[in-house]
Amino acid sequence: MTSLTIRDHVRPTDGDYPDGIYRVVGTSEGAVTLLRVGDADGRRVNTGEIVTVSVGDLEAFEPAENPDGNRPFGATVASQLEMGYWSLRVFGQQLAAHPFPTAIAGLLVLAGVAGERITLLPEPALTALILAGSLGLAYIGSGRLQR
Repeated sequence: MTSLTIRDHVRPTDGDYPDGIYRVVGTSEGAVTLLRVGDADGRRVNTGEIVTVSVGDLEAFEPAENPDGNRPFGATVASQLEMGYWSLRVFGQQLAAHPFPTAIAGLLVLAGVAGERITLLPEPALTALILAGSLGLAYIGSGRLQR
C-alpha cells in the first residue's frame, strides 16, 4: 500500500483487525494510527477505537470510502434537524442564564423594530439599534459572556 496521509480511509483485508472502516488520524516513520469510523457495512459509527499499525503491517489494509459520504438522505436531514434543535436549546439556555444583558439586547431590537411608532429617530438609527441588539443576543447566546 502506498503511504497514507491524515484523513485517508482504509479497511482491513485479514482477520487480525476488527472489520470496519478506519480513518488515519496519525502517522510517523514506523507506524500509522487509525480510528475506527465505520462498521463492516460501511455505515458511520462512533467507537473511539484506536489501532496503531506498523508500516510493515499496512499490507493488511486496502483503501476504503469515507463512511460520511454514504449516509442516506433521510439520516442526513434528521441529523441536521437534531443538531439545529440542540443548538437552539443551548442558545436559549445561555440567554436565560444571563437575563439582564439579554433584556437589554432584546430591548434594543424591540426599540429598533417598533421605533417608528414610538420615537422620532431616523431610519439609520433604528437599523443600528436592531443590529446592535441582534449582535448582543448572538454574543450572549454563543456562551462567550462570562458571569
